[in-house]
Amino acid sequence: MLTRRQALTATAAVLITRPGWTADQLDVAYINGTVWTGATGAARTDAIGTVGAKIAALGGGAVKAATGKRTRIVDLGGAFVMPGFIDNHTHFLRAALMLSQASLRTAKTPAELTKRIGDAAAGLKPGQWLQGGNWDAELWGGELPTRHWIDAVTPNTPVAVVRLDQHALLLNSLALKLAGIDRNTPDPVGGVIVRDEKGEPTGILKDRAKPLVQRIIPVPSDDDTETAMRKGIARGLSLGVAQVHTTELDWATHDILRRMRAKGETDIRFYSFVPLPDWERMNALVKAEGRGDDWVRWGGVKGLVDGSLGSKTALFRAAYNDAPDTRGITVVKMPDLRQWLLDADRAGLHITVHAIGDAANDDLLDMFADTVKANGERDRRFRIEHAQHLSPEAIPRFARQNVIASVQPFHAIDDGRWAINRLGPERLKGTYAFKSLMDAGACVTFGSDWPVAPIDPLTGVAAAVLRQTIDGANPSGWLPEQKVTVEQALVAYTRNNAYAGYQEDRLGVLKTGYIADLTVLDTDLLKADPAKITGAKVLRTIVNGVQRYGSET
Repeated sequence: MLTRRQALTATAAVLITRPGWTADQLDVAYINGTVWTGATGAARTDAIGTVGAKIAALGGGAVKAATGKRTRIVDLGGAFVMPGFIDNHTHFLRAALMLSQASLRTAKTPAELTKRIGDAAAGLKPGQWLQGGNWDAELWGGELPTRHWIDAVTPNTPVAVVRLDQHALLLNSLALKLAGIDRNTPDPVGGVIVRDEKGEPTGILKDRAKPLVQRIIPVPSDDDTETAMRKGIARGLSLGVAQVHTTELDWATHDILRRMRAKGETDIRFYSFVPLPDWERMNALVKAEGRGDDWVRWGGVKGLVDGSLGSKTALFRAAYNDAPDTRGITVVKMPDLRQWLLDADRAGLHITVHAIGDAANDDLLDMFADTVKANGERDRRFRIEHAQHLSPEAIPRFARQNVIASVQPFHAIDDGRWAINRLGPERLKGTYAFKSLMDAGACVTFGSDWPVAPIDPLTGVAAAVLRQTIDGANPSGWLPEQKVTVEQALVAYTRNNAYAGYQEDRLGVLKTGYIADLTVLDTDLLKADPAKITGAKVLRTIVNGVQRYGSET
């Protein structure tokens, strides 16, 4: 019979110890599981042992050999265990606040939109701003709402509710008045004030026009912000999310995360990106304090090229099929963007940029190439957020230029209801081209863009694998040639996201010595009918070796 030490050696287990514990004693032994490690070419195993925050043993033999009197044994009953989900793109604070704000996502008619806004306003004090939203004009045929739809039900309540893509706001007349927006207000650079045939604002502000009203809306208190964040964290943990990347155009999320981290662990990990134009401020923070820790990290900056497909502000080489007077907009001055990229990269910051349309992506890839040429080769891991609509020439450039495609699969099954109206059939060939990017050798990462889409990773996996639009019109898949396998989707939600955040040496796979971030499900995702993926239940979410969600038994 092998000794315990011999058994450990035979199974190549590595124990991570802490003071007061013997070298062969685990804190927790998770046994009788179906474990997908996520490592390249790795076979499945059936048990995981942890010491503190780290994975110390893999496999039933190694875990049993390292189990001591003080080891807590958790029988998983055959449950599926995988690396904790990482979400590559969230607007976490905004989404968390919206959990307690008006929800308009499923309003299917103008009348229903009006009623929901009126009902929400009735619960507010006079003068209190009504926010939230996620309204979707495509549900009632695409006509943009106007202030006239909601003025009668909000006479004393200023309204600023966002389109589901977060690129357009609907205001009522009171909000326009408070913001000082009228027929004489010029469109800001990178923004649009939608006007009627008489030149009067309709109440819709797009992209860089949104700050015209956002700057006068009262900011929630620190206590309210932290309460909202805690609700958002609980939501994420309940869905198996162990880490999110926050890709923001302000510092509000970053600031609240730092305040929360000063009080202790944040339960979900955060990688904070702040506005690219503020690269000097971020660079100074990195020089003074480093880049945070694995609970709250920073050192990344986020820029934008264009707007969104739904708001017809994504930048294309040709005009929109359903709006032949526009091909979209750039939301910043391109010479400014080019300079920010050069400067932030020279400072060693991690850069990601939002690009939706084919022209936006082509131009950004060119600027990335120019930045490398100017600043020299190094491991910089440029990212493009969304990379939604790509020219045929752009797809192989991601791998060739080592640019990460940071995509969000739910957008494909959402936009797939109506994207052909915007683009026509020919331009759809490079739309949400997940498989083409993977086949070309690009690093593709997955996420949600919460609150634009649900933070639920299983919804994202199913969207990438099935590509069934949410209206039920494409049961065999929208652009089915771009379907990926379940394993490819899981890798994109774990290992690739760890790489995209410079954590591949400690997260994203289940490996001895790595941090114990685990998601436990009641369904083996790799063997289940893909149609049943969204029905899987999260049983436990373990972050840093501590169970943050699920039953204690």
